[in-house]
Amino acid sequence: MVQIQQSVKRPRGRPQIRCDDDTRRLIIEAAAKEFQAKGYAATCIGDVAQQAGVSTRTLYRLIPTKAALFKAVVADSIDGFMLAIDEQVLATLGLEAALERILAEFGRLTLSEETIAINRLVIGECERFPEIAAAFYETAILRISEAMANWLGRQSERGLIKLDDPQTAAGILRGMMIMDPQRAAMLGQRSAPGPDEIALRARVCARLFLEGCRP
Repeated sequence: MVQIQQSVKRPRGRPQIRCDDDTRRLIIEAAAKEFQAKGYAATCIGDVAQQAGVSTRTLYRLIPTKAALFKAVVADSIDGFMLAIDEQVLATLGLEAALERILAEFGRLTLSEETIAINRLVIGECERFPEIAAAFYETAILRISEAMANWLGRQSERGLIKLDDPQTAAGILRGMMIMDPQRAAMLGQRSAPGPDEIALRARVCARLFLEGCRP
């Protein structure tokens, strides 16, 4: 009796191609590492493509310029911060706990080694490449400032705090939270703060600020 073996069916055609969103994510992650390690001028698009495992043609199709690539790296970091302070999340917390969360997430973002490296890059190369200063200011500083000011404004409208100028208050809060440790880290006088130090600083800053603006 002859045993008939069933043939194994194999899928035909090319293997499944990675979607553009996933490819873009790989490119941004690779670019962030290259910018932090080499700076803006010395970063080569070809190296970014190689690190991401894509062709240069694919990279340029998804992100057409080096300036746009830098802006995408900055925006990616800010997107994470915005998700962490989403209004639905903050609405479940009391006033002080919500402000403490905002400041802690802001600290984790801006006091990380990666962000400190990007700050050094922008300050060191902005005269030669003003486009990176504009991208950083618009995509990071203004966006964070607006988010914090909007939250403060809503708390003022609810009567929980008293503020004449939420935008100015947001700037003061940002300075309280990060200025000294960030400056020291950027100058190489200390390492980037760890999670416990950031959490403690957020707690202290939230209490000091709220004591000064309660109605």
